[in-house]
Amino acid sequence: MQFETIPHPSPTSDEAREAAIADPGFGTVFTDHMVTIDYLESEGGWHSAQVCPRGPITLDPAASVLHYAQEIFEGMKAYAHADGGLALFRPEANAQRFNASARRMAMPELPEDMFLEAVRLAIETDAKWMPPIEGGSLYIRPFMFANEAFLGVRPARQYKFIVLLSAVGNYFKGGVNPVKIWVSQDYVRAAPGGTGAAKTGGNYAASLVPQAEAIAQGCDQVVFLDAVEKRWVEELGGMNLFFVRRDGSVITPPLTGTILPGITRDSLVAMLREEGLEVREEPYSITQWREEAESGELLECMACGTAAVVTPVGTVASPTGEFTIGAGGTGQITAKMRERLIGVQHGTIEDRHGWVTRIA
Repeated sequence: MQFETIPHPSPTSDEAREAAIADPGFGTVFTDHMVTIDYLESEGGWHSAQVCPRGPITLDPAASVLHYAQEIFEGMKAYAHADGGLALFRPEANAQRFNASARRMAMPELPEDMFLEAVRLAIETDAKWMPPIEGGSLYIRPFMFANEAFLGVRPARQYKFIVLLSAVGNYFKGGVNPVKIWVSQDYVRAAPGGTGAAKTGGNYAASLVPQAEAIAQGCDQVVFLDAVEKRWVEELGGMNLFFVRRDGSVITPPLTGTILPGITRDSLVAMLREEGLEVREEPYSITQWREEAESGELLECMACGTAAVVTPVGTVASPTGEFTIGAGGTGQITAKMRERLIGVQHGTIEDRHGWVTRIA
C-alpha cells in the first residue's frame, strides 16, 4: 500500500519544539504528524493510507467505539543511538500482539508489514522530536477503533488505524526509585475468558478506580490478584512482575489469558536465563510473596513494561499491613536487567537476539 503524504501547513517552530522536548514529562508532548489508514469492509478492507498533520478526529455520535468500545492499541518506543540514528525494539512483536488483540475484540487484523511501515514513516517524519535528555525517547502509540455509525451489538464494519508520537522522559517523575504498590482487595483486572490478554482500553479503564485507591493509600501502583480465588498475583495496572529468589530462581506469573503478554516481560525471561537463572512461569500467591519477603527467601521484585522499562518494587501494602522486599531498594538483578535492556535498546550493548531494528 502506498502512503500519501500531506504537508503540514504550520509545523511547530524549532524554538517551540526544542523547548517542549527539553523536559517533556510523559505522554503530554505530541509531534506534528500522525499516520492514518482506513478500513471499510464494503471497499475491500484497508485503504487511504496517509502521513498527515496531527489533528482532531471527526466522529459521528453513533460511532461504534463510543457505545461498544471496540478499540485496541500498542505501546512502543523509538530510541536514539550514539551515531545519531534511531531504532525500534522488537516491533514485529508489537505488530503480532496488535493483531492478537484485534482478533479478541472482533476487529480486522492489520497486515504486519503495513503496521511496521506506518510506524517507520511516523518516526522518520518526526525524528527531530527526539528528546535530547537521559531516558528520553519517542513513545509510539498505534491504535485502532471502530468508527462505523450504528447502534446495534455486532462487530463494526468500518475502522480507523492511527499512529501518534509523543516525546517522553522517564515514566515515573522521581526517576528510577523503588515503588510502593497496593494489593487490590475489591477489584480485579481480568477474569478467565475475558479480555485480559488483549491490549484494549477497557482493561485500563477498569484499573483507574483501584489505582486511585492505591494513590490514596500512599502507593505508586496497584497490583491485582486473580478473579477466582483472590489469591494469585497477576500484574500491576500496566506492568508485569518478576520475583527473584535466594535459590537462584525467578518466578513470573504464567500467561493464562488474564495477563497481558508483555514484550518487555518476554525479553526479560530470555535475558535472565542468559544470566544463568532458572526462570519459571508459575502461579505465585500473595501469601507466598509476604512469607518469602519476610523470611529473606525473596531477594528482589521487579515490574516491567515499555513505558517504565524495569522498575524495582520496594514495599507492598494492603489493609492487613505491609512488607518490604529485601532492603527496600534496587536489587542487583533488577539494576543489571534494567541496564542491559536499556543498553540493547540504545545500541550500547550487543543485541544477541536481533531485537533492534534501525529505522533512521
